[in-house]
Amino acid sequence: MRKLTIDGREIEVAEGTTVIAAARALGIEIPHFCWHPELSVAANCRMCLVEVEQQPKLQPSCQLEAADGMVVRTDTPRVREARRAMMEYLLLNHPVDCPICDQAGECKLQDYYMLYDLRASRLWSEEGKVRKRKRAVFGPHVVYDAERCVMCTRCVRFCAEVVRDPVLIEVHRGDHSEIAVAPGRTLDHAYSLMTAHVCPVGALTSRDFRFQCRVWFLASTPTICPGCATGCNAFLDHHRGEAFRLRPRENPAINRSWLCDDGVLAFRLHNDHRLIVPEVGRGDEARPVAWDEALAEAAALLRKVPRNQRAAVLSAEHSCEENWALAAFAREALGVERFFVTGRAAGAADELLRHADKNPNRAGVRWMLGAEPEPLERLADEATAGAIRGVLALGSAAAVPGPAAAAGLLRLEALVAIAPRRGPLPEVAHVRLPSPSFAEAAGTYVNARGWAQEFPRAMPPRGEALEVPELLARLARRLDLALPFRSAAEVRAAVAPRLPQPGAEGGAR
Repeated sequence: MRKLTIDGREIEVAEGTTVIAAARALGIEIPHFCWHPELSVAANCRMCLVEVEQQPKLQPSCQLEAADGMVVRTDTPRVREARRAMMEYLLLNHPVDCPICDQAGECKLQDYYMLYDLRASRLWSEEGKVRKRKRAVFGPHVVYDAERCVMCTRCVRFCAEVVRDPVLIEVHRGDHSEIAVAPGRTLDHAYSLMTAHVCPVGALTSRDFRFQCRVWFLASTPTICPGCATGCNAFLDHHRGEAFRLRPRENPAINRSWLCDDGVLAFRLHNDHRLIVPEVGRGDEARPVAWDEALAEAAALLRKVPRNQRAAVLSAEHSCEENWALAAFAREALGVERFFVTGRAAGAADELLRHADKNPNRAGVRWMLGAEPEPLERLADEATAGAIRGVLALGSAAAVPGPAAAAGLLRLEALVAIAPRRGPLPEVAHVRLPSPSFAEAAGTYVNARGWAQEFPRAMPPRGEALEVPELLARLARRLDLALPFRSAAEVRAAVAPRLPQPGAEGGAR
């Protein structure tokens, strides 16, 4: 361990800890562009210079390791003047793009200008400014503006060190330096949007988020990425009921500081193809109806089917609370004994974050049911054989392979789907009942490692969508049946002891 003093405050840190990390542990933020706790040290931006006793020159705190007895000062006149000079150098050729730059409002260059420079340029003419590439398309998701770039090389190091794909390189020298894509390559790996995320300025921007919303309008809510079974921690940025992006939320045990591109874009699961009013009828006969009519139709369809020919479909996309509520309703109110599970089809995986299971809560379904649910293709076979005639289903996806299996679902006499979005399962339902998206209801996911993670509601449900417990309570009244719960709060209380606890399959977090 090493004991040092920073701005008059003592701290003891592990050997090898840098001064900038030690200062952060004390709550002292040393300005920086190039340093990132998950990347190697570049020490090229020189914004993090600090005074160290018995050292004649200012030292880069991102590179300087803590030593016993070291005395560091981070905010002396000499340090502030060095930062002011560094800012003047960085702004020398920087375009005044702030009014149109997507990074405005969360840009380190803006923040540090207000803190350390805040003076007019000494250049009286624009003629001497170096001009570089603007709007250079690096890949399907990322655009590069070389004039805004401060050459911190975070993006280069991220690709090389984290993704292990050195697709970005530095080219040219001096004030003509810029970032480029390696010859013959495109920035198209599965984590390309993280290059825009680590960029401290507006040089790399997301083509999906460009010009969509100013960041100061966005509310930010902690959530769990719904894109796969890894359970990455994230922030959902939203405004007036619309989601605009997902950003990584640091969790060293799960996703560190990163999200894959599919995760960043998973906010679309809230925005796209939403069911916002109840609907009755299949295909061309589908029509929007009031809740009373939809529930009456659903109840009538389910009543016609004998108890031993009813089944329920749980959803690996939905929270533990929603799945438990539907399973409890199906058992107690409908007498269901057969449970199936639906979800998105498996996809690409890697060793960094992406899981092949593209559903956030398949493990949670097993915990809520207390057993392994049957696959959806088996339901299709049973429906084809006439053994199952009525189904109450949760979720939008239906990964049923082959047209024969899909045709089996069409043979059902009663299919009532509760879903936030249109999809293969609701489209073959006789009644579609809108429910909240992942952003509109609090809940819990259990990831592939068996860790239960709660997430809050970010915004109210869209349109006429009802939370699943309330929806099922209304349906139970239509069926003149009693439920084992009366509210979402009672559902949460019932679910809590069923969740994996610390030490069980990885433990809850």
